[in-house]
Amino acid sequence: MMSMNEMKNKAGQKEIPVYLFSGFLDSGKTTFIQGTLEDPAFQNGEERTLVLLCEEGEEELHPAKFAAEGVKIVTVEEEEELTAAYLSELERKYNIDRVVVEYNGMWMLDRFYGEMPPNWIVYQEMCLADATVFLTYNANMRNLVFDKLKSVETIVFRNFTRDMDKMEYHKIVRAASRRAEIIYEYGENDIEFDNIEDPLPFDLDAPVIEIEDRDYALWYRDITEEEPKYYDKTIRVKGRSLLGGGLADDEFVIGRHIMTCCVEDIQFGGLVAKYDKAQTLNHGGWVIMTAVIRKEYNKMYESEGPVFHVLELEKCEPLEDEVATFF
Repeated sequence: MMSMNEMKNKAGQKEIPVYLFSGFLDSGKTTFIQGTLEDPAFQNGEERTLVLLCEEGEEELHPAKFAAEGVKIVTVEEEEELTAAYLSELERKYNIDRVVVEYNGMWMLDRFYGEMPPNWIVYQEMCLADATVFLTYNANMRNLVFDKLKSVETIVFRNFTRDMDKMEYHKIVRAASRRAEIIYEYGENDIEFDNIEDPLPFDLDAPVIEIEDRDYALWYRDITEEEPKYYDKTIRVKGRSLLGGGLADDEFVIGRHIMTCCVEDIQFGGLVAKYDKAQTLNHGGWVIMTAVIRKEYNKMYESEGPVFHVLELEKCEPLEDEVATFF
């Protein structure tokens, strides 16, 4: 393991590991952080730790029980305080080696990620959730719940009971992230790791991979996350054709609008296709395309990526529900 002095970024600054704990009020974040800072394996006494508390719950931290002295605790009362300048000033003021963040469940994580100094690196992101109210939060504040799940490495459902349906929780997490580890906590030292399999709803080994309209969002996320397994495969998919915008005359973008959690976050998800009759297509029109996926450089990506080489294409009527979703 590298020492703190050895961890430098490209600008020569010391890298500051960030341990980010998110979740809604009374989900157990403070208790978890307290236990972490009491653990000698985490607190070996060498690192200077800054704790950023972004909400005030019923529980409080007890520095006297920490495994190391000199932990600095700073309370951030307003989301607008989280600026790159402020965070950098805290780093200089306390000469810190790492940061532990208890994030406010009502604040969007993009704010923190967008304002982190460039030498701050998130080493771990964990979400804690009270299972007894999580489904209600998801029903009423889905955008905030999705925000806490989209980049999380591990989510712990606390206060879980044997009669709860794990599949309900599993589906919500998987709509935001296919990679997050899910843990169900029944009590102290009584946990269960989620082992529910998530087979893709299409056959990657078929001569032609058929993407059903309802599965577009899932397929698009999968191909953007795991491109290599699609290279040299033949696929049939329906979407809108977009022209112009710097595309070559024999290129178009095929895609659909995708809603990940709510109307406000709808974005167009599409990929480049090469087709010698591209200029005969209607901009924004709907097509059914069969194509081979190749890995090649394309200036729209500014890098290598999946490019469709059209084998067959026909114009079609728009879908009744044009926006693709994960649920």
